[in-house]
Amino acid sequence: MERRNFLRGAVFGTSAAVFGGTLMQGAAYAAPAQNGVSPYGGLLAADANGIMLPSGFTSRVIARSSQTVPGTSYTWHGAPDGGACFADGTGWIYVSNAELGSGAGGASAVKFNSSGTITGAYRILSNTNRNCAGGATPWNTWLSCEEVSRGYVYETDPWGAKAAVRRDAMGRFNHEAAAADPVRKVIYLTEDESDGCFYRFIPTTWGNLSSGTLQVLKAGTGTSGSFTWTNVPDPDGSPTYTRDQVAGAKIFNGGEGCHYANDTVWFTTKGDNRVWQLNLLNSTYELAYDDSLVTNGTAPLTGVDNVTGTSSGDLYVAEDGGNMEICIITPADVVAPFLRITGQSSSEICGPAFSPDGKRLYFSSQRGTSGSSSGGITYEVTGPFRTTA
Repeated sequence: MERRNFLRGAVFGTSAAVFGGTLMQGAAYAAPAQNGVSPYGGLLAADANGIMLPSGFTSRVIARSSQTVPGTSYTWHGAPDGGACFADGTGWIYVSNAELGSGAGGASAVKFNSSGTITGAYRILSNTNRNCAGGATPWNTWLSCEEVSRGYVYETDPWGAKAAVRRDAMGRFNHEAAAADPVRKVIYLTEDESDGCFYRFIPTTWGNLSSGTLQVLKAGTGTSGSFTWTNVPDPDGSPTYTRDQVAGAKIFNGGEGCHYANDTVWFTTKGDNRVWQLNLLNSTYELAYDDSLVTNGTAPLTGVDNVTGTSSGDLYVAEDGGNMEICIITPADVVAPFLRITGQSSSEICGPAFSPDGKRLYFSSQRGTSGSSSGGITYEVTGPFRTTA
């Protein structure tokens, strides 16, 4: 494909800035990415936690489902899923969803001091259903999304001081992930359906999600081209699902993770193992990755799920299944494994997010070694993450 240049940088400029890997510098990017050598080199033998990492990186377990978070009295939730990091003075907070049904879902948070020591853990959302992914906002809230038919988005406080608020105006559908675009002042939303759509929500007032307009992306049936946005007539999705209300809305096969950086938004679709790229300056879309288009060996990335990024312009994509890897997609169009979890083939990797200094990566294995939602494990990986490509 024609090579294009994009700045993957987005600085929100708040006093307690949000970090889900959103600080990025300019880098050339061409799509789709091809199999190659990771900038960190190959993976070493599994460590004591069963994680294969490049040289110079180490892992630790920070929480286990159904067990007390170390150093606190809080019991970590089951089925940990999407997450993000928020700066907290000289420390930070990692929030994590609980993908549990029957009102047992919600979200929790772990607080760290400047040295990475856990100083607290607590609940920030309760009594919801299958809180899968979500996204951070520039005003330091976490959008927790219900992955159920006609599900809701809940805006939560990572510090746990304010009650969570259901944001009905953002639409009722099988929500997955959200990504904030402070330039266009919109929130992008994915839909986890085999015939799902891609949406954006335009708040009436930026920073207030109580009212606004839900729009759906319209485009052709190809893997590249131009797109437009059209209002969804009935965001409530009843009796007609939001994805069925607008003729010409582009269908995506199982929307998953979503990540914004300067004038570009990436999102993944699990049904066809693709990473899509919307170029917001010229309203075009294309493939950033497609496992069926890898021409030089076996595609390293399958079961695409959550996605985040770093200041180097690298994308990190977690696998739901596959061989339990987080893979890197570099600005040089190389896709390669960054880490692999061993002995957990009945699980999936969720919630990758970087600490404010970019030196720690948090993520979860949703079902751990047990294959059960009560056996989830949340990890931290520390090491020499690159800051430039």
